[in-house]
Amino acid sequence: MPDPTRRPRSDFLIRQADPDDLPQIHKLLDAAFGIAEGQEIGALVDALLVDPTAEPVVSLVVTQDERIVGHVLFSAVRIGEQAEGLESAILAPLAVHPDMQGLGLGGRLVAEGIARLRAAGTALVFVLGHPGYYPRHGFVPAGAHGLDAPYPIPLEHADAWMVQALRPGAIGRVQGTVHCATALDQPKYWVES
Repeated sequence: MPDPTRRPRSDFLIRQADPDDLPQIHKLLDAAFGIAEGQEIGALVDALLVDPTAEPVVSLVVTQDERIVGHVLFSAVRIGEQAEGLESAILAPLAVHPDMQGLGLGGRLVAEGIARLRAAGTALVFVLGHPGYYPRHGFVPAGAHGLDAPYPIPLEHADAWMVQALRPGAIGRVQGTVHCATALDQPKYWVES
């Protein structure tokens, strides 16, 4: 359980990730998810960064004393036969080093990524994640708005598929299935085994 008295220190810096950060990002993912899952997620990050169907990509890191302690990646998605001007993205993955969890760094990464997407004109952001965490950052269940995940989400996990509008009225303008970048459009990322 995170210690509620711990607060983010001011020496954390959020910045755009660059290719030289990948070795540290991979170490972070191994620490956050365990070696096997961390390596799988690291391979996904690598693939998304070079996948033209993922562009534009927002990849951010949070550092402390030049050590990467958090990472978030957003990549482009399209919705069904999406109307022009409704650019959309998906958040996947988000990781914070276990030693730094409970300091609000994940929320800061999400907020900074969303601010950058909003400034770039993105209308909707999706996530498949913990329904106890992401609603604190403005996400609501997507299925209730006619926005379906790339692969069916079991009814008992329906609230884990979420969306956030970055422009007023964006939710409701379009319905249909969300189509991810090729690198993310694989059942292993969507279907529990």
